[in-house]
Amino acid sequence: MSWTDERVTQLRQLWGNGKSASEIAEILGGVSRNAVIGKAHRLELSGRPSPIKRKEDEEEEAVVVAVETAAPAAVAKVPARPAPERKSGGATILNLTERMCKWPIGDPRDKDFHFCGKAAHGNLPYCAEHAAIAYQPPGKRRDEERTIIMRA
Repeated sequence: MSWTDERVTQLRQLWGNGKSASEIAEILGGVSRNAVIGKAHRLELSGRPSPIKRKEDEEEEAVVVAVETAAPAAVAKVPARPAPERKSGGATILNLTERMCKWPIGDPRDKDFHFCGKAAHGNLPYCAEHAAIAYQPPGKRRDEERTIIMRA
């Protein structure tokens, strides 16, 4: 199938009427939906919004609807909750700063998960103790692996 002037004119008309690419392909016959989309793109026909709704769009619409339907009653200001303090030391993700050790302590799925929180060592993300664990020289690791292999 080739795109004759008559078929291009019909494509422009159907596209302008808001028909979908699948509908246009069916009406024209002998072309696929993708062929219609490609030709429309090459002809620089107006773009269309995607018929697929993203979750973000649905959530935004829900918020807008909720705001529009809410009565303009007085809003009580609720103070923000302070970040929970750790009894066992360390820092939560909420109070972790750039100059604190970011070594994770525990399982991230556990309620008591936290970060070390001690002062970071130099320009590293960890304190001196955790930096020594994280940044081992290659030779030291190789020696440890050899020792383990020799014992086995």
